[in-house]
Amino acid sequence: MDKSIIQLIDELPNDNITVKVLNALDYVAPGQWQNLVGFDNSIRAITGETDAKVIQRIRDRATSLYHDPQQGYQAAIKLYQTIDKADTAMATAALANKVGEKIGFLSFLSNITPKADLTQTIDLVLKIAVEIIVFCKLNGIPQPNPQEFANSLANNYQDASLIRMVALVCLDGILPLGPDFLSKIQGIISGADSNSITQNPVFLAVNSSLPGNNPTDKLGFINQGFNAVQGWMNNLVTKTGITPQSISSHLGSFIQIADDNLDFVAAFLDQTTNYFEHTGIQSVARRLILQAHTLVKEEIKQETAQPIQNASSAVKSDTSQYAINKKIEVWDEEEEDWYQATIEKVQDDQFFINYIGYGSSHNEWVGKDDIRTTDYASSDANGYAVGKKVKCWSDEEETWYTATIEKIQGNQYFIHYTGYDSSYDEWVNSDDIC
Repeated sequence: MDKSIIQLIDELPNDNITVKVLNALDYVAPGQWQNLVGFDNSIRAITGETDAKVIQRIRDRATSLYHDPQQGYQAAIKLYQTIDKADTAMATAALANKVGEKIGFLSFLSNITPKADLTQTIDLVLKIAVEIIVFCKLNGIPQPNPQEFANSLANNYQDASLIRMVALVCLDGILPLGPDFLSKIQGIISGADSNSITQNPVFLAVNSSLPGNNPTDKLGFINQGFNAVQGWMNNLVTKTGITPQSISSHLGSFIQIADDNLDFVAAFLDQTTNYFEHTGIQSVARRLILQAHTLVKEEIKQETAQPIQNASSAVKSDTSQYAINKKIEVWDEEEEDWYQATIEKVQDDQFFINYIGYGSSHNEWVGKDDIRTTDYASSDANGYAVGKKVKCWSDEEETWYTATIEKIQGNQYFIHYTGYDSSYDEWVNSDDIC
């Protein structure tokens, strides 16, 4: 199972070489990017909400939107991940017997070589193509439109989206190809054999997402994309005065670089950073959170407008299952098991519980996903019943997911994952749930 958007944001690193590189490029677009990590933290920072209950509702709605294929969020992140992984693979394939003694701190990487100009060019123009496709997916534009993207890039791009394009210009353009990278790319594309592009591993990785019915159409779209953003890239370079030397100077805070080895540094950064995926996840999360926030605010507005008696009865219905003094079971992530407890306090979707048979020093607050009722009229030989909340183990992700049993057939259980749409429902064995 693919990771949820919450996992993706929660697992973004606070500080690694990708973050260091993006921070170093802040001088090109000052204050435009901050390394937002943690989903709830991102909700607070993006929406300004502080109410725990509202944040949980935004979180739930964002999860649902992310897994809705009509929205394009999940497809967008997969594209960012695909292009970055393919780029890393190409950089790794560029290893050969070259000496990088002048790269200081990187001297141990004596086998790194830069990618050939053609390979580097293909990498850059394909990243532009992917950015255009993602932009159109997220904005409900039926067909990828390079010109609409270019207009938005010039007028509306900001935050993680802007730093991603800045990094593209600096790390995939100026650093490996030089200050005249635009004219060099134009010359390389116009003179390249089409097979050298269509057989490139990065092209093959994203080929199915490129518009067009044949290689000629796809190459035409790639060229249109590059031509559409050339003006913006040229303006960025002119306005900021960025040069290979200024980039290396700012990167120099954590990498000692010799000016005649900048293409080697670009190869190193290709291998060790995933700035497209990292900022891509942040861009998608920002848009997703803003959409979820708008929907939740509208829901709250409608709920507030309902008659008082309806609102109070809804609250009663929602809390009756987990009321104070209710006997429940609580999931222990470390022990990977359920423990009996009673509810002592309730605050929104948080429950202060006392473990039966344990002293008050073990009392703690837990969330709704980690508690379940014990009120089932009947259960099977394994102790499971339809409607019972369980934890389901994913070998691929090596984590437990919250789910509800919907059907039982022998030792097989048809489950629905909490926060995911029905397309993820599946049959599992009794050994896979707890």
